[in-house]
Amino acid sequence: MSAPRYVPTSPTLPVRSYTSPPRRPSSWLADRPGELPGLQPEGERLGTPGPDQGYALRLARHFEGALTLLDGEHEEDALAGATAIATKRSGLLGRAPIIHDVRVGLVIWGFLDDEVSADLAAIRPSWFDEVHLPHNYSDLRRIADAAPEDVLVVPHDEIHQRHRADWRTCLDLDV
Repeated sequence: MSAPRYVPTSPTLPVRSYTSPPRRPSSWLADRPGELPGLQPEGERLGTPGPDQGYALRLARHFEGALTLLDGEHEEDALAGATAIATKRSGLLGRAPIIHDVRVGLVIWGFLDDEVSADLAAIRPSWFDEVHLPHNYSDLRRIADAAPEDVLVVPHDEIHQRHRADWRTCLDLDV
């Protein structure tokens, strides 16, 4: 980068050009106390890590008052379950959550349907009862795990179509 005109320079000095920093003698190792060796653990109830997943909580507020709830169901529980699915979907796609991720979480459980299927209405209360409370975290993970990865990675419009055709194709209730 050249110097401004007001900086005095000697015309006899050689012009500096870019030089690479010195090469590291060995490869980098995770040898600091806070570094965790190995890969991200995988398995049931561990979740799917992704960037800025807390933003799904903010996005879920857009659906307040717009859900189809049955007797005994609470909006907080439905939004908590949808947020869990949204964070899983966004993590699988390697990005932060967007509004369509939350919508997918609500659609596959029928919270945005005009008429909820009788079969789905029968099982929803046992899955969503009080899941918004912190001590029911394992139930929240169960809701997220019930949404198969192969369903969540397809475009959100296709998930809506699958749910309209048969909601069972969007959920794995054997988790």
